[in-house]
Amino acid sequence: MNERRPDYDPGAAYCRPAAMTYDVIDKDRPTAEWIERLSQRFPVEREIDRVLRRKLELRPGPSFGGANLERLVEGVRALIATIHSGDFSIVDPHWLTGGASKLQMAFTLDWIPPDGSPSLTRLVLRMEPAASVCETSRLREHQMLSLFEGIVPVPKAYWVDPDATFLPYPALIYGFSEGVTKPSRSTSNVTGLGINLGIELRERLTPHFLSQLALIHKAPIDHPALTAFDKPDTPYRAAEWALNWWERVWEEDAGEDIPLMRFAAGWMRHNLPRADRHSIIHADYRTGNFLFDEESARITAWLDWELAHIGDRHEDLAWTMSPAFGHYSEGGDFLTCGLLPETQFLARYEEASGLPAIPATLHFYRVLSAYKAIVIVLGAGFRNARNGKSHQDVLLVWLMGLAYPLLEELRSRLEEAI
Repeated sequence: MNERRPDYDPGAAYCRPAAMTYDVIDKDRPTAEWIERLSQRFPVEREIDRVLRRKLELRPGPSFGGANLERLVEGVRALIATIHSGDFSIVDPHWLTGGASKLQMAFTLDWIPPDGSPSLTRLVLRMEPAASVCETSRLREHQMLSLFEGIVPVPKAYWVDPDATFLPYPALIYGFSEGVTKPSRSTSNVTGLGINLGIELRERLTPHFLSQLALIHKAPIDHPALTAFDKPDTPYRAAEWALNWWERVWEEDAGEDIPLMRFAAGWMRHNLPRADRHSIIHADYRTGNFLFDEESARITAWLDWELAHIGDRHEDLAWTMSPAFGHYSEGGDFLTCGLLPETQFLARYEEASGLPAIPATLHFYRVLSAYKAIVIVLGAGFRNARNGKSHQDVLLVWLMGLAYPLLEELRSRLEEAI
């Protein structure tokens, strides 16, 4: 495995098990002292720290009480009016379905944009519920969409309400993108799991899928627009921040102590990989998170940039290769994201990007990917469903059932490394 980082201190406070146990911490009413201890024990980027602190500070508050379209339209109107000086009207607001994490409302804006030409612009409001299964920053998502416009297909970013000044919860507004997430005759599980594109679409979409991942990983990380992002300051920091993020969420949200999760966190802490370069990471790059045109087999938009950060490209590769997102081919080969067998997927990624897929680093992030998925469904998903904080309570409870095959994946990945 990777050489242990030279500054690693196994006695450091953030490496030790929590001093408080599950039976004495009321996670539904976290104290300011406990929130501070978690922040100190699991250092992450400043904006991520702010978002996670906010989540815990608001947790004792009311559960999700539904979102009224009229109230959202009023908030959107107030937000736009602070930025756009001309007349405008909001037409045909309606809910968008899909996704386990965010509320989404589509509408048409009748306005005269800065270019001076009257326009009917289709837009989407993306907003958190009372608590999200992935607690993230709308400001970071807005900045990432702005950065990648013209590099890979993304919705155009318009406005952001990062602190819920105008809307009930933090929100952003971006352009509506045409396309579908799966073939019209295909079926899939919730959140895009196990989409079968079919042989023809698979072959036509694969080059775009790989070339656009390569473009993301080779994009500049020092763009001045990325004010809400911190860059890793050592070769080990990317892995450390990623592990801290998800171990912290597990400590914040989990309802039971699972020894395998503590063992996995300890193993990762002792085997942090050295990044050979830093890249922008989408962090949820997979089928189900892009729209495409069925006729042309052209990807029209990459969605769900909420987890994006600056890190190690192997984190994206490992997440994309998760068994949850793939399926077996007609010939019996398991296909990464329903596209290619793993060895072919990695070879074609290396060809498209000119960057190597380092086996030991990739293995670390495959362990982390399984760990992260468990945190999301059995930690955050459990806590939000239990407290009634989401519009998707039933779905979150259903997703909890995925934790057990994920725990088996985590166990097998760890066994490979020991």
